[in-house]
Amino acid sequence: MWLRDSPRTWQAVQSGTANGDGHKSCQSRPDPCKNVDVTTYTVVIHEEAEGGFWAEVPALPGCYSQGDSVAELLENVREAIAGVLDVMKEQGNRPESNIQILDVAV
Repeated sequence: MWLRDSPRTWQAVQSGTANGDGHKSCQSRPDPCKNVDVTTYTVVIHEEAEGGFWAEVPALPGCYSQGDSVAELLENVREAIAGVLDVMKEQGNRPESNIQILDVAV
């Protein structure tokens, strides 16, 4: 079952030909190692003095998350990004494209 795939990938699987037992043939499935329709976002991670971490996504205003560890934070921020993108899509908006991240040496 491919619950985490994007709708576009799922449509590709649905349109594949079924073999004799009614299951989709392997030819219609995408390469499991290939990222399909993946967009990356810069995430700024902050460490809290009391422990734990929080993150912000500059290209998605209002997109923040937190976690007790960096691993938990990354899982949570992926969920937050997906949620913000879903809301933006419903509202007919797109992520800001004029965001630039620079490393400045001082």
